[in-house]
Amino acid sequence: MNFPPRCFLLALLSAPCFHAASAAAQGFPAKPVRVIVPFAPGGATDVVFRLLAPKLSENLGQQALVDNRPGGGSTIGMDIVAKSAPDGYTLGVANLSFAVNPSLLAKLPYDTERDFAPVSLVTIVPLGISVHPSVPARSVKELIALAKAKPGSLHYASSGNGSATHMATELLKTLTGTDIVHVPYSGGGPAVLAVIGGQVPIYTGSIPSQVQHIKSGRLVALAVTSSKPDPALPGI
Repeated sequence: MNFPPRCFLLALLSAPCFHAASAAAQGFPAKPVRVIVPFAPGGATDVVFRLLAPKLSENLGQQALVDNRPGGGSTIGMDIVAKSAPDGYTLGVANLSFAVNPSLLAKLPYDTERDFAPVSLVTIVPLGISVHPSVPARSVKELIALAKAKPGSLHYASSGNGSATHMATELLKTLTGTDIVHVPYSGGGPAVLAVIGGQVPIYTGSIPSQVQHIKSGRLVALAVTSSKPDPALPGI
């Protein structure tokens, strides 16, 4: 089953005032580059970028070192990027929460527009909804019926307040008139582990963060947010 498209976007950012021309003149990079991932290990942001890091290292001729700094819906990690030297040696991986946070949080430790310079769009990843095998639902239709029969009794895990996973599930709740309680985690890794462990029954997250657990039977996939089935989860 598909529902209105909401995707997980990753972009690479740096502190401003870093220019390619000056970098070339100085032989950039002359040392390893630190890449801040503002979420816990095991989530989509972490998994996707770790897959790309070897290629980035190859292209740079220097190692790209992944540094996980979770917390605050990505604000802790992105604040490190904002306050780093504008020399190109500290990059940040941003997702939808980076764009949403200015609207959700009363105060940020940085200026989203002033304190960052875009480097590259990394990828667009569909989201998926899955449940613990003990949940008596094998489709979104059945999950909605269950939620309506027991308002406020079901909970879903997300990778944090303001994340794409949070926003997508809140949209689904609004469209279906259901009351499902949000349980935010510091990243997709801790969130999916909570569902696998039975602490929370529903998980909304990127497909890379849950596909292996679905194939092993520890999660049951109900839907993807892409307009077409994802190759990793055929038939969903």
